[in-house]
Amino acid sequence: MVKFITNDDVLPIRNEVLREGRLTLDECRWPGDDDSESFHLGYFADEQLVCIASFHKTGYKDFQGIGYQLRGMATLAAYQGKGIGNQLVNFAITYMRGQRVSYVWCNARKKAANFYSSLGFEIVSNEFDIPGIGPHYVMYLKIQ
Repeated sequence: MVKFITNDDVLPIRNEVLREGRLTLDECRWPGDDDSESFHLGYFADEQLVCIASFHKTGYKDFQGIGYQLRGMATLAAYQGKGIGNQLVNFAITYMRGQRVSYVWCNARKKAANFYSSLGFEIVSNEFDIPGIGPHYVMYLKIQ
């Protein structure tokens, strides 16, 4: 089940999955996490939080309308490949459509590009490297 969660709720999974447990939880806080227009979603399996994503109101380059950046999407290893991330992103898209958001974009890890493509996202940048994390693309999805 997908639920709205707090910015503190995302920290343990961000650290475990995205930073391989190398950071403190406070080091997993990102600018914008607690902005009033940001929101965080989590997927719960048997009361356990197993998948997270954060959404921050911020546009991308000169794209028109209201944009949100999807950041920090992560699923615990034992739950990957089961469609949970798909359910979470689709919940977010439905919610943002109701909020009159125009588009969502993300800096997608190269290895996750096929996942985002399967949800309708398009690559809108050349490949680029985020030091210490690896190759990425900017991906975009028009909501309305």
